[in-house]
Amino acid sequence: MTSGMTKDSETVVAELPRHLAIIMDGNGRWAQKRGLPRYAGHPAGVDAVRRVVEACVVRKISVLTLFAFSSENWRRPAKEVNLIMDLFIRSLRKEIKRLDRNQVKLKVIGDRSAFSKKLQQQIADAEQQTASNQGLLLQVAANYGGRWDITQAARCLAQSVESGELSIDQIDEQALAQHLSFAGVPEPDLFIRTGGEKRISNFLLWQCAYTELYFTDLLWPDFDDQALEAAIQDYSGRQRRFGRTGEQVQGQTAEAS
Repeated sequence: MTSGMTKDSETVVAELPRHLAIIMDGNGRWAQKRGLPRYAGHPAGVDAVRRVVEACVVRKISVLTLFAFSSENWRRPAKEVNLIMDLFIRSLRKEIKRLDRNQVKLKVIGDRSAFSKKLQQQIADAEQQTASNQGLLLQVAANYGGRWDITQAARCLAQSVESGELSIDQIDEQALAQHLSFAGVPEPDLFIRTGGEKRISNFLLWQCAYTELYFTDLLWPDFDDQALEAAIQDYSGRQRRFGRTGEQVQGQTAEAS
């Protein structure tokens, strides 16, 4: 069963989302439902990632941002965290050629300092290998938190003020946004969370101010092209106002057509 949060009962046809953001929730529960240890769901989750990346490439979606590992996930059992890190390394090694072949550009956002030197180097190598690709921008949020992102941006601004490069009067929304993890990338149009929970869990707090939210009970390893299409169809029926009235949006749509 799926559900979408709508802003208005009146709908207009919208374009495909340029930027899709996903919280991939439910790997552990998927495994437990099959009598397997929680970790067994994570490799199945990697398969779902591959399917969704391919589906985005086919649909020519510009940006896909995946919440792979939050800054809060370190609180999980140490064994599970270690196995996730190992899977991350193996998946990078295995998938990078496929991504490169399909012109996918990889970027990892988040605080990398907590990762092993080996993983940090693999991330840097993978980003460098795909840096010139012109297709889908795949952003993987790892050791990422929305509050961390805003805090580190604010720290950068404070340092600029302290050094005299910036005055306090020059600090505004645009100045802060330029120091977030993916400045220059369109903000998400559609946010999807699998697994039945209905919250954004400290993911892209600043960037999701006007993002359409969609929640599904499907566990992440079961999410496929058909499920993605259902989310996009729900999104396409929404009226995105950005502070305007419904009549203004409809008038602008009529003028454009």
